[in-house]
Amino acid sequence: MPDFFSVLYGIYFFTMGFVLLTVAAAVKVVTFPFDKTGKLTHLVCSLSGHHFIRVNPGWSVKFDGLSVLDPDKSYVFVSNHQSLMDILVLYGIMRPFKWVSKEEMFRVPVIGWTLMLNQYVRIRRGNGSSTKEMLNSCRYWISQKTSVMIFPEGTRSLDGEIQKFRYGAFKLAADADVPILPIVIDGTRKIMPKGSLQIGFHSDIRVKALPPVYPKDFNYDSHALSNYVRSQMIVELSKLRQEAEEHETLGVSVA
Repeated sequence: MPDFFSVLYGIYFFTMGFVLLTVAAAVKVVTFPFDKTGKLTHLVCSLSGHHFIRVNPGWSVKFDGLSVLDPDKSYVFVSNHQSLMDILVLYGIMRPFKWVSKEEMFRVPVIGWTLMLNQYVRIRRGNGSSTKEMLNSCRYWISQKTSVMIFPEGTRSLDGEIQKFRYGAFKLAADADVPILPIVIDGTRKIMPKGSLQIGFHSDIRVKALPPVYPKDFNYDSHALSNYVRSQMIVELSKLRQEAEEHETLGVSVA
């Protein structure tokens, strides 16, 4: 059963979320004639979404490596997935992209409306035709110089470790000949682990962007590309946790 803080946060999230969504919708209407890809609307939603992490003083967030991002390039962003809070945290990279989200999320009040407003990409898990539609939608956005964000594990990790990757994101990158940009996130599982409605009040969250990985360096082999990216992310996750342990021993925050 959710505790008082979890209930209070949920009320704040959906109430303020509706208000901020209304603002984003107004921005969409005004900017659509000259911003067909919705980059400005996404930026408003990024600021709004990430504030739900910053609003709690018990959650600290530190971003590293974002300087590797070239604003003139499109990427296939791939991130590990520990918690529903990953979405709010990753909005904090403040870069234009389209989320790939499971279809069920489009039915959730406020969240689903945000997904539809931003023309994010939906997928029905376990449905082959839906996967093809998702890849086609992603190819379209990449052709419009817009990046996409995918959780290649397909679902949240139960134990916080990086699970086996699905190949869709890597096939997309290989077919479109755009770089994969790996992002490693840690600390969100302490806030809301999979299968729980309890929200942890304290957590130091780390987000690390790794150097881009180019499909041509792997002869456009999506399996080889996936295996390499996953191995690099596993190594980086271990480093982030080791650094966190060292800082905890010294009694200082990592953020």
